[in-house]
Amino acid sequence: MRKMAAMNIDSGAARREDRNNALNPLVSLQNASLGYDLAPVLKNVGFDIYPGNLVGLAGPNGSGKTTLFRTILGFMPLLSGTLLRGCPLANFGYVPQSAVLDAQFPLSVGDIVEMGAYGRVNCLRLFPAQEKKKAFAVLERVGMAHVKKKSFFALSGGQKQRVLIARALMVDPKIMVLDEPLSGVDEESRCSISELFIHLTKKSGLAVFFSSHDLEMVQRVADKIIRIDQGKMWVEEQGARPS
Repeated sequence: MRKMAAMNIDSGAARREDRNNALNPLVSLQNASLGYDLAPVLKNVGFDIYPGNLVGLAGPNGSGKTTLFRTILGFMPLLSGTLLRGCPLANFGYVPQSAVLDAQFPLSVGDIVEMGAYGRVNCLRLFPAQEKKKAFAVLERVGMAHVKKKSFFALSGGQKQRVLIARALMVDPKIMVLDEPLSGVDEESRCSISELFIHLTKKSGLAVFFSSHDLEMVQRVADKIIRIDQGKMWVEEQGARPS
């Protein structure tokens, strides 16, 4: 009886912790200025991102979208204001605008995804079997397990983006940050990647924060839109998307 009571207490505590985590933002910016060498690119930035949010960052090229991402990810210091992260940076999955990968190297899809584990695995040693299973599992999540052994550089633009998303999922992220993930891909790929974002947020509770200069596309996909232009930022709430 005491053992069962302890188990009930533990499960109750776990549920309370999950609820508390859902109430706490993964990213919170308040009255923040962002930029380079004390020259602000964006001023008075303020918004929160919670677990399960699908947030689009919309603005023209050069408006500061990448600057905002780099600040959130710790690559750049905040000039002023407050930035709070609700989880360690190790739990941020990042897909940059352009992955620096040399096509001269014979890298397979599986090789690319396994790179996502290098933060916890010694890349000079034999890659652990459990990590290989995990790499296959995240490829399944993005619908790319069938090309695991194919050359990454033989893939289409949309397929490459899915593989890079799988690589970011290897870190067990609580939030995914994706810089222009729908640029340079065809309309079919844009639709399928957008559906993947919706699936990740609604079924897995992951927060997804992605940028695009295509406002119409962002409005079709995101629950919340953060608009930036000419150094200013404002938020548009879209309402909850149905599960």
